[in-house]
Amino acid sequence: MVSLVVVLPLLGAALLLLRPWGPVASRAVWLGTAAVDLALLLVVVARYRTPPAGGLTEADQVGWIPGLGVSYHVGVDGLSLPMLLLSDVLFLACAVWSLRGDDKVRRLAALFLALQTTCLGLFAAQDLILFFLFFDLSIVAMYAVIAGWGHGEARRAALQFFLYTFTGSLALLVGFIGLALRTAPHTFDIPTLTARAAEGGTKAGSGLAVLGLVLLGLAIKTPTVPFHTWLPPAHTDAPSIGSAVLAGVLLKMGTYGFLRVGLPLLPDAWRSWAWVIIVVGLVSVLYGALVALAQDNLKRMIAYTSVNHMGYVVLAVGAAGLVAPDTATAREVAVTGAVTQMVSHGLITGALFLLAGVLRDRSGTYAMDRFGGLAGVAPRYSTLFVAGALASLGLPGLSGFVAELQIFTGSIAGTWWAALALPGILLTAALFLRAFHRVFTGDRGPASAGFADLTGSELIGAGGLLLASVLIGLVPGPLLTLIRPFAATAVAVLGR
Repeated sequence: MVSLVVVLPLLGAALLLLRPWGPVASRAVWLGTAAVDLALLLVVVARYRTPPAGGLTEADQVGWIPGLGVSYHVGVDGLSLPMLLLSDVLFLACAVWSLRGDDKVRRLAALFLALQTTCLGLFAAQDLILFFLFFDLSIVAMYAVIAGWGHGEARRAALQFFLYTFTGSLALLVGFIGLALRTAPHTFDIPTLTARAAEGGTKAGSGLAVLGLVLLGLAIKTPTVPFHTWLPPAHTDAPSIGSAVLAGVLLKMGTYGFLRVGLPLLPDAWRSWAWVIIVVGLVSVLYGALVALAQDNLKRMIAYTSVNHMGYVVLAVGAAGLVAPDTATAREVAVTGAVTQMVSHGLITGALFLLAGVLRDRSGTYAMDRFGGLAGVAPRYSTLFVAGALASLGLPGLSGFVAELQIFTGSIAGTWWAALALPGILLTAALFLRAFHRVFTGDRGPASAGFADLTGSELIGAGGLLLASVLIGLVPGPLLTLIRPFAATAVAVLGR
């Protein structure tokens, strides 16, 4: 079933390319494929049962390059399943959003469906080379989205995005080869490598360097400071649905890789790198919030908040590597919070980027000083934006609070240094309040004149993502129950 979930969007893309579908039919194929894929994934969720420690469910494995121990191996557990759900929900929201209209919708729909397969494939992949394949293909597809449907200096931003992240993927590939060579017989199978690492069946001496390469490749994708410079221009010049997927799904490939590859496959090296990871997380939290506070461009401001929010995830996974007596439960909470934050950030920031795109669609600018008084002109738009802002700063009752509470509780229990990230929450509150006052209150600016409120598809697309954030905030139990067994296994591996 998981293989069908991964491949179905690609089949939809191929169907769109077989003949010149009209705009209405293209949108129907796009929306229908995304909806059916989510329905199939919900079937997987409904019959999911927590596997034994380190195990998988719904696994498919077929030999691919036998001489190197490479196979097509997919499956789900408490880490991959939440990310698959996030991906399908976000891509469906983008398909709904596309009902607003686009003169190149057939090509855009095909490209987004192909991109959806690369994202689903990566989160389901249980082989390092398969992981790398989907990692690289996602870069190519997102480059095409930014360059083909972006605005401003979109081609330059797309090129910068491609060069940065492709450089990271090369470092990742070298690291993956190093991982395979540390075991005998050589293999790229992730469950096998995890089991051997837990048993101590790897060659000593190269783990620190191999993990350094893996962390470099994933840190660029996340991105963390100082590898974040590709992110603001890519977001600013990408189309709104491109920004939503880039922030909501593609950035998670980096943090997902920390938990899928770095931590369980190289636990000894992870413990050695823990303080470096924590410091990088702290700097990303504070730097991202401070720079976001200084922005006049709303979309660029939201882009920097992604650096801030991904910093919380990096902080949590770094704190999990600080092994000390009586901290296993706290470290488990930190890892659970990190995965929850990945889901929460995808929903919230995806919605915020969709809403930011409305400003340019209506008025041709993201400059906050050009607006003012929008609360009286567009009440539906204002309500959703305020809900997204409150969720982003971690208001209780929303998913951001559930995630950050666990991250800080688990991380501070491991090291008081994690408390230095707390001002990031205050800065996030300040930057969103500042944006709200400039865009939605006061006298109406020139860009507010004749500003049309949200259409039905816009309301459903962005509102559906925020509704999911509210549901997680009010009833977090199902998501946390899904994640917690994986977190316990990861912490147990680090503690050996």
